[in-house]
Amino acid sequence: MKRVLLLFTAVACIQASAQTSKVQEYINQYSDLAIKEMMRTGVPASIILAQGIIETQAGQSSLVANTNNHFGIKCKNDWNGATYLYDDDAKNECFRSYNTAEESYRDHSDFLKNRPHYAFLFKLDATDYEGWAKGLKKAGYATNPAYAKMLINTIVTNQLQQYTIVAIQRMNNKEDLFAINNNTAPQQNRTVTNTSTVTPLFKEEEQQQPEEQNTALAREEPRQNTGIVKVAQTILEAPSYPTGEFTINATRVVYAEAGTSLFALANNNSISFNKLLDYNELSKTDILEKSQLIFLEKKPKKGEKEIHIAALNETLYDICQQEGVSLKNLLEYNRLSSGTQQPAAGEKIYLQKPAAKAPKLAPRNGASETAAY
Repeated sequence: MKRVLLLFTAVACIQASAQTSKVQEYINQYSDLAIKEMMRTGVPASIILAQGIIETQAGQSSLVANTNNHFGIKCKNDWNGATYLYDDDAKNECFRSYNTAEESYRDHSDFLKNRPHYAFLFKLDATDYEGWAKGLKKAGYATNPAYAKMLINTIVTNQLQQYTIVAIQRMNNKEDLFAINNNTAPQQNRTVTNTSTVTPLFKEEEQQQPEEQNTALAREEPRQNTGIVKVAQTILEAPSYPTGEFTINATRVVYAEAGTSLFALANNNSISFNKLLDYNELSKTDILEKSQLIFLEKKPKKGEKEIHIAALNETLYDICQQEGVSLKNLLEYNRLSSGTQQPAAGEKIYLQKPAAKAPKLAPRNGASETAAY
């Protein structure tokens, strides 16, 4: 019996590993398309990728193999492109068919952008993937009651929020906007009949949302969109610091390269070595292992601004140094316990007052942690 259980466990692990590999392959192949579509229409890249993964079973469904339809969208009355008959809720239902995956991605973004009962989604913050996931389910995108939860889990498990952040950063830098906005995706009419009964995991619901439900959705008060470009301006870009002493949050600071002797830095600035370590919440070490900001005075308890938007792979310690705020206070404001904790990309980190709840944390990747405490 034990051998049978061990064999069953081994097989299950192999299957899970294979599925994870397929998901990552899908992300690698289509993440750039998702980023471009977010830049073009405002649909978050994290949501686009999560829907693609779920709807196509990470690119393995027979529907996507035969039609390049990555989002389970049925024909509808306004569709003039190629079609594909597929046994779904009923026999020989009409699904949209595309020449390429790019056509499917563009049509999916336009489908959401141009239908009134999805309009409220575009009032949400681009980084609010939970709001988008729940909103898609409420607006009738899918019939499966667990659709919103599946989207959220897919985004968190695969760290898809990073692609939304990349899109925001690119928009802030005005990258490729002309090329994206002038791209076209011509289609050819063709009809194919299929007798397969393999059903997509989730699909776009055939019926339109009732008028009274649409009105209720419009009355919701979602987290408001501050404007994608405005959000982008607060998201971390590669910092560029001046040479020599300058100030952050009215506090003296220098940018020290990896390999710098903290003992020598303290001596050159007439500060005791222990005080320098205390100002920067560092353990007792002399040589810096990585380049970072080093404060020459005690950091204030509050930041100059109210919030900091977390970037990918950014720790609480990184944030406290960038904003010139005491790590102890930063942890208290955000209901967290360690400077090595990494908030999920796009999360709000409070710098002046306590947050209503702790920010979501990024999945741990096993990376080594710094000497900050």
